[in-house]
Amino acid sequence: MATTPTRLSKPARREQLLDTAMAIVRTHGTDGLTLVTLAEAAGVSRPITYGHFATRPGLLLALYRRLDERHRAAITHVLQAAVPDAGEVAHVISTAYFACATDMPELSAISAALKGNPEMEAVQHELTDSYTDLMATALLPYSDLPPQALRLHCVGMLGAAEAIAAELNRERATDGEAVTTLTDLILGGLDAKADR
Repeated sequence: MATTPTRLSKPARREQLLDTAMAIVRTHGTDGLTLVTLAEAAGVSRPITYGHFATRPGLLLALYRRLDERHRAAITHVLQAAVPDAGEVAHVISTAYFACATDMPELSAISAALKGNPEMEAVQHELTDSYTDLMATALLPYSDLPPQALRLHCVGMLGAAEAIAAELNRERATDGEAVTTLTDLILGGLDAKADR
C-alpha cells in the first residue's frame, strides 16, 4: 500500500528506489520485480517509479549499471592500494573480481532477465569495454605486448573469469581455487609474451 512519499531530491529518490529494487531481487528474484511492486515496497506512487525508469527493462538496466559501477569501483580501489608487482596486481584483480561475483549474484540474475534486450546488449558491450580497459591499464606496466594485443588478452581473461565465476556460484569451485586459477591465467599470459 502506498504512503505519502517523503520529499527527496530526484537523485536521492532514484537511489532509494534502486536500493528497494535490489532488496526485492535478493528476496524474490528478478521475476518479483516490477515497477508496481517497486512502488509498493518503496511506499511511493506508481507514477514516481515510472518517472524514474519508464519500463521494467529500464529499471533492470539501471540496477545492472549500478552493480557494475560498484564492481569496477571495488577493483579500482584495491588496485590503487596494490603493491606494484605483476603477481600482486594479478592476484588483486582476481580476488576483487570473484569477491564481487559472489557478493553480487544479482548481476547474473539481472543479466539473464534482460537476455535478448538490444539495449542490454549495448550496455554489456559498453561495460565490458570499460572493464577491459581497466584491466589492461593495470597490467600494462608488466607487459611488453602492444596495447591492443594486451587488451585482447584481457578480453580473453574476462571470458575465463566469467566462466570460473559461474563454477564458483554453482559451488563447483572454492574462492581460493577461483582466485588461484585466474591469477595463474593472467600471469601465464603475461609470461608467454616474454617468450616471444
